[in-house]
Amino acid sequence: MFLRNAWYVAAWGTEIGRQNLLRRTLLNEPVVFYRQEDGTPVALEDKCAHRHAPLSEGKLVGDQIQCPYHGLEYDATGACVRVPGQSNVPPGCKVRSYPVVERHQWIWVWMGDPALANPDEVEDFHWMDAPGWVAKGELMHLKGNYKLLIENLLELSHLAYVHANTLGTGAIAEEQMKFERGERDVTLTRWIMDSPVSNMFQKLGQFEPAEHVDRWQHVTWTPPAFVKLDVGAARANTGAIDGDRSQGFGYRNLNAITPETDKTSHYFWAQARDFRTDEDWISDLFVQSTHEAFSEDMWIIALQQANMDTGTTNPRIDINHDGAALQAVRMLEAMIAVEENDGAEKAQAAE
Repeated sequence: MFLRNAWYVAAWGTEIGRQNLLRRTLLNEPVVFYRQEDGTPVALEDKCAHRHAPLSEGKLVGDQIQCPYHGLEYDATGACVRVPGQSNVPPGCKVRSYPVVERHQWIWVWMGDPALANPDEVEDFHWMDAPGWVAKGELMHLKGNYKLLIENLLELSHLAYVHANTLGTGAIAEEQMKFERGERDVTLTRWIMDSPVSNMFQKLGQFEPAEHVDRWQHVTWTPPAFVKLDVGAARANTGAIDGDRSQGFGYRNLNAITPETDKTSHYFWAQARDFRTDEDWISDLFVQSTHEAFSEDMWIIALQQANMDTGTTNPRIDINHDGAALQAVRMLEAMIAVEENDGAEKAQAAE
């Protein structure tokens, strides 16, 4: 189940150009991306209306995309504008065009009713390109349902086990979190006080291995699948919990999850910071360390999905750490149910 009337991240802006057409499956639909001559991004159904060949294997002719099979050409609206060997274009010869926005280094696409697409509703990831901030990240492929990754990002006790050698320490699993459900979001907060410092944080915060830190994790989920983390650490008992973070550092971990199929997902993430922004090695360290840690997440979630695919019917058991994740998934599923019901009513009324 997917929420279709929503903006999703489809690609990094750097992935889309004019030399190579980008095919990407989103919400079980094949989509081709390219740029017009003025740089405007375009997203079309990647299936020629004639014999359903993938347009992404074709080429651009000016601002039109040409099918590799029989040469039909389509404009940015999805309308066929040329059929070789005949002067007329058959009625109904078109492919779907998707609303597209380029913002915060990402290409966003609307997979639902185009009439409802409002660019002002693109999720706020301003840290990606705000003055005084630097952000760098990547795209990872998850062999698992997107909701499993939402649960993963909203349940941070696993850092003590899945990420024992990267992000986590044993103290994380023992600390309780506080979470709140809003009208369209779920937030959670956790402080890990006077705890050992992780390997990655030693490097970023210039802490000594034996030092203890006060560590914070403030997480916000918004639908359909965006998770933003304000995380960091300061030397223990120096006032970070009261707002003085001068003895440490903090950054934003930004996550956008886009379903590929029912069992696979595109995972876009970035690390953004406003400290030591002129030191490129920190950006490289962030990407390297985060990739290593998130690869551990990809590993455990893929195993989880594979186990679920065996057909086991045993119900899942929830624990205290699952609270925020459960609220987010329930809210998302309720929104999907409303959307599907509205769609069914409109279809019935049209009959």
